[in-house]
Amino acid sequence: MSPELAGVLQLLALVAALALAYRPLGDYMARVYSSDKHLRGEKWIYKVIGANPDTEMRWPAYLRGVLAFSAVSVLFLYLLQRLQGSLPGSLGFVSIDPDQAFNTAASFVANTNWQSYSGEQAMGHVVQTGGLAVQNFVSAAVGIAVAVALVRGFARSRTGELGNFWADLVRGVVRILLPIAVVGALVLVACGAIQNFAGIHEVGQFMGGSQQWQGGAYASQEVIKELGTNGGGLANANSAHPFENPNAFSNLFEIFLILVIPFALTRTFGRMVGSIKQGYAILGTMAVIWIGFTALMMWTEFAGRGPAFELAGGAMEGKETRFGIGASAIFSVATTLTSTGAVNSFHSSNTGFGGGLNLLGMQLGEIAPGGVGSGLYGMLIMAIIAVFIAGLMVGRTPEYLGKKIGTREIKLAACYILVTPALVLGFTAVAMALDTPANSMTNSGAHGFSEILYAYTSGANNNGSAFAGLNADTQWFNSTIGIAMLLGRFLPMVFVLALAGSLAEQKPIPATAGTLRTEKPLFTGLLVGTILIITGLTYFPALALGPLAEGLAA
Repeated sequence: MSPELAGVLQLLALVAALALAYRPLGDYMARVYSSDKHLRGEKWIYKVIGANPDTEMRWPAYLRGVLAFSAVSVLFLYLLQRLQGSLPGSLGFVSIDPDQAFNTAASFVANTNWQSYSGEQAMGHVVQTGGLAVQNFVSAAVGIAVAVALVRGFARSRTGELGNFWADLVRGVVRILLPIAVVGALVLVACGAIQNFAGIHEVGQFMGGSQQWQGGAYASQEVIKELGTNGGGLANANSAHPFENPNAFSNLFEIFLILVIPFALTRTFGRMVGSIKQGYAILGTMAVIWIGFTALMMWTEFAGRGPAFELAGGAMEGKETRFGIGASAIFSVATTLTSTGAVNSFHSSNTGFGGGLNLLGMQLGEIAPGGVGSGLYGMLIMAIIAVFIAGLMVGRTPEYLGKKIGTREIKLAACYILVTPALVLGFTAVAMALDTPANSMTNSGAHGFSEILYAYTSGANNNGSAFAGLNADTQWFNSTIGIAMLLGRFLPMVFVLALAGSLAEQKPIPATAGTLRTEKPLFTGLLVGTILIITGLTYFPALALGPLAEGLAA
């Protein structure tokens, strides 16, 4: 079987698995967030944290809950790292330096999971499981909660109430993420992933020195890092490491975990707003972009020119032979079109155009299908922009799902789409203008510029993958990328929740003959075009200086 055919068959198998899970999971999540009943275990949690889950919140109160919980999480994770040297189960590792501890705390709470350290050489079991793994669950649940709040804004009328943040947070962890993670961990253990709390073992000599292996809860953390679109791994090699990703089946299963909740949330959206077809329209937009990017990535990685590429069957540098080009291309697109950031190959080794696709995938806003929760609310923001553009073309007041898109709504949507590009391009420009950050680049020229552009794109878009070649463990990058991650995560949430509150206060507008049918393929095409045009106009100059220049020069 040719590598190209193997890649296509794996893609078809993945699509089939996602299609089978789409309806039951999407309907189940709709029931979870629509139910007024609480499980016994959930009631205990509410008592411990002192929350009343039956109290409805307006958007400012909902936002305060998000920000307060996240601030406490950052502080807790920061202190846990700073005290690591005094904790049991630290495996002899010292406490983390202040700048790196801040960066890591911001990273995992922001659902970014950017790592400027080597996991197996820095973090012990307590920090990994009691700190990082916990944030993998709750940061993902926060993203889903904000998305559900926006959906309620569309579904409700003449009220500013968006539900209860604490109830949404707890339900996301207890009823959705935790059960799937338990089953998924068992699957990975059956595939050969490691799951223990063993220490560091010397296993022999390697190139004149000793080789050491570290045990850890690889399987359980691998599952939630993919399922929650997180991305940080115990090993520096991430999902290219055999302890985390042993074989071709585990690789395909992990890609499935990355995509299954973001895609299924479109079904949840359709159920909660009372129109399954509206969910299909959003799903269709996500699917078109995802499949298109995957096809382009496979083409550019298989079509590498030169004798070395021809002998290897494509651009095999930086890729695991047990996965090959096809599976590596599918994985890299899945992680950069979501906020996952896990890697099973190294994006810096991709062809110039392949690296550019990874960058562009993040710069779209990671909305196809995007992060857990963040992908859905990002796509709904773009849908509002699309109906606004359509309204301008026909001279009609724009509306979406029976809600008028007025001045307030479009301003909030515009602020949402401007925040991340301002962070990415602003920090990249400053880093390139200063001498110290530029000294961290391994490569010069277009590829070196791509290293820094990729770092801030990954941080501000809450992705977490790295382009490699850039020494990001410096005070400058730990501090600035940490700030970019926090602002890139929580500033957009402010605009999303304010928009949700504004929509929930409106009374529904009945559809007329002039209403734009947003459940039709025509709107899906308009939405895809809007996303690509807005992103292209925003980032094309930067991409032209980096991956496009490198690809054309190859």
